Formats: sequence, structure tokens, C-alpha cells
Amino acid sequence: LLFAMGLGTTITFASSHWLLAWMGLEVNTLAILPLMCQSHHPRAVEATIKYFLTQATAAAMLLFASITNAWITGQWNLEFMSYSLPTTLVTVALALKIGLAPLHAWMPEVLQGLDLTTGLILSTWQKLAPFCLLLQINPSNTSLLLILGLASTLVGGWGGLNQNQLRKILAYSSIAHLGWMILVLQFFPSLTLLTLLMYFVMTFSLFISFKVNNSTTINSLSMSWSKTPIISSMVPFILLSLGGLPPLSGFMPKWLILQELTKQSLAPLATLAALSALLSLYFYLRISYAMTLTMSPNTLLNALPWRLPSNQHTLPLAITT
Repeated sequence: LLFAMGLGTTITFASSHWLLAWMGLEVNTLAILPLMCQSHHPRAVEATIKYFLTQATAAAMLLFASITNAWITGQWNLEFMSYSLPTTLVTVALALKIGLAPLHAWMPEVLQGLDLTTGLILSTWQKLAPFCLLLQINPSNTSLLLILGLASTLVGGWGGLNQNQLRKILAYSSIAHLGWMILVLQFFPSLTLLTLLMYFVMTFSLFISFKVNNSTTINSLSMSWSKTPIISSMVPFILLSLGGLPPLSGFMPKWLILQELTKQSLAPLATLAALSALLSLYFYLRISYAMTLTMSPNTLLNALPWRLPSNQHTLPLAITT
């Protein structure tokens, strides 16, 4: 299944024909569905169904848009998206596929139902193929992309504020970061790619460190200080990097994106985006506070979790951190 998932994404990467790109996305979706519901938990099955419905809708919309484009222009190439109707439809379909606001509602729900490994695949690898298509068609519809991007940064900031579940917080932070990427997509595509890769590295290390601690809520993180002290001292750096604080690496793409937006004389937009980054910073700070500055209550009433030796591979975590 992992092989088929990789194959689907690779087909989309390699294609210059709309049908082939659509087929790659379909193979990708169908391969991740059994991985999502392999635990047979009711929540996991529910999340799988929700994911399947949204992805099928987006794929049907993409197919419809490409057929419309072929009908208007008479060819199936990805690069020649010169008409506004198919381009807009494709952009909206891909936005639904990666979970940009206002088409984001499935993302926190789906991520909450999965285990951390599948959630990691969902929030990194599954974003590659739609982004590849977005970068290739180079949508000329400026205002649509800017609205999608700004809405995503704001929703990603606001949505995560009162969450206690780590996976939902990660879903909202994913929405916010994707919004940043979409904002700068038409002005500086390589910067979008850079932001995507930076986001992948940071999210990967965060997911794996939560997996080592086996924690899915903020409250369960307060135990991590006694279980894995070194990870607990490193994770706040990853979190602040996701929030975009200098001198950490997550600051670089945000800074370049703000600079590019002000060059394009979109200073009000850049200001709003920068203010929405503050919202996300709040809940990253909340997680790091729970990890490093709170001790779990040491009364006898509280059952301590077993400190079993973890069978995690820690090398990928060390490298990405």
C-alpha cells in the first residue's frame, strides 16, 4: 500500500496530461484509505470515510475541470491553462484536496481519527501531488489564491486556539502553513516549494516526537519530562520554529514571503498574515509550556503511565530535529 501511495504521487509528478495527473491522485487516495482504517477503531473508520468523500469530490471536480479545459482548448496539457473557468475549478479542487480554508473542515476531523504515523503521511506526503499540480498550472487568478491563502492563515490560527487534542492542533497548523504557501504561489513559486519543504521537516520531527511520547493530548505531554527529557527540551524549539520565531529556521520562509508580498505592494495583506502568525504562535507556546514548564501531579491518586522502553527508531527524529 505504501508503494502504491508513492506510485500515485510519482505518476502525478511525471505527468503532463490531465488524465494521468488525475489518475495518479486517485491511486494515491485509494492506497492510503486501508492504511487509515487499519486500526479498525470506529473513529478511524469515520475519518477514513470523511477523507474518502472529500477526496472523491475533489477528484471528480478536477476531472470535470480538465474535461472542460480540453473541450474549450482541444488539448490535455497541464501547462496551457489559459481560460479562467477551468483554472479556477482546478484551483478550488486542489484546495479541497489539500484542505485550504474555506474548504478545510474535513482536515482536523480526519487527522483526529488517525494514529500519529498515518497522520504524518496525511499531513506531509499527501500534500505533494496537489502542490505539484498547483505549481505547474501557475494559476493566473490572483484574487482567488490570495483569498484562499489569507482565509487559511486566519482559520489555522483561530481554529487551534481552544484545542486540547494535539492532532487537531497539528491539523490547524497545517492549514495555516498551507495558507502561507498559497499566498506567495503566483509571485514566487520556488519560495512556495521552500516553505513546503521546511514545513515537512518541522512537522515530521514534531509528529515523531509525539509518537515517542505516545501522547495525543496536551495534558499527557506533561509526563514527557520524566520519560524523555532530551526530547522535551528540544521540542519547544521545533514548535517555535513552526510558529516562525527568529533565529530558528521556520522564520526564514515567513520572512521571505512577507518581503515578497510587500514587493508586490500587498502590504495590508502581509500585515494580516503576520498578525495571523501570532495566533498560531499562541498555541505552539501552549504546547511547549505544557511540555517543559508543567510537572504532572505527583499524588498517589494519579496513575503514572508505564515507562516502557520505546521501540521507536529515533534516528529520523534526530536528523529532522
